[in-house]
Amino acid sequence: MKIMGEVIPTWVLIGAVVLAFCAGILNTTALMGITHISASHVTGNISLFVVSMLSNDWLNFKLLLISIGSFWVGSVLSGAIIGSSELNIHQNYGYAMLLEVLMLCLSLWMYLLTHHFLGQMLIAMACGLQNSMVATYHGTVIRTTHLTGITSDLGATVGNWLVGRRVSLHKIILHSSLWWGFFIGSISAVLLYNYIGYLSMILPIMIILIAALFYNQMGKLYTQILRLARLKLIQNQRKKRRSKPHHSKLST
Repeated sequence: MKIMGEVIPTWVLIGAVVLAFCAGILNTTALMGITHISASHVTGNISLFVVSMLSNDWLNFKLLLISIGSFWVGSVLSGAIIGSSELNIHQNYGYAMLLEVLMLCLSLWMYLLTHHFLGQMLIAMACGLQNSMVATYHGTVIRTTHLTGITSDLGATVGNWLVGRRVSLHKIILHSSLWWGFFIGSISAVLLYNYIGYLSMILPIMIILIAALFYNQMGKLYTQILRLARLKLIQNQRKKRRSKPHHSKLST
């Protein structure tokens, strides 16, 4: 698959869609829960925050303030752990996902103990961490916890196509996959929440945990392969250097 002239690895596409699926479950679970407040949609939460403030709805005011602030804190943590916003296999995505798993486990625990303020805080923080984990890949923006930007990008792409401009089919596939991943995750959350409530969070927790462990192993394997390749290159260079004096003697 190519995006803007660059090949996007399969693991990037699969990983992004899996994270979008998990985000769909988490955000819908938060909305269906007692707080009825989104974990990842900051734009809508800010509008509701203003409404609750001006209508003296202090309970929702506090919940929304916690959700918005926690999402921001999660993004700060992501920036501190990962650093660059450009996708790179050497970044600490595995450790960031393990931290997200810890946050989600604590969030589930708080929800089950009816500490809904703390549960909302931790699930929003986890979403902020995840959303900031992957920002761009060779100029293509990849977001996994909300669909506003993705829907806008898809609409702009269709608009360009309608007036005869050149568009990237592969970019459409990427954004469409993220959109449907989140959508299917939301459907899964509704079905699960109706039966097991907040325990529906166990599914994304397990998926993200497996993804984190897999990524860490993949990173180690990639590092080993890179070391072997460098070692092989050094050995070949040494062989060439040793063979040069031998060839020069034969020529004389």
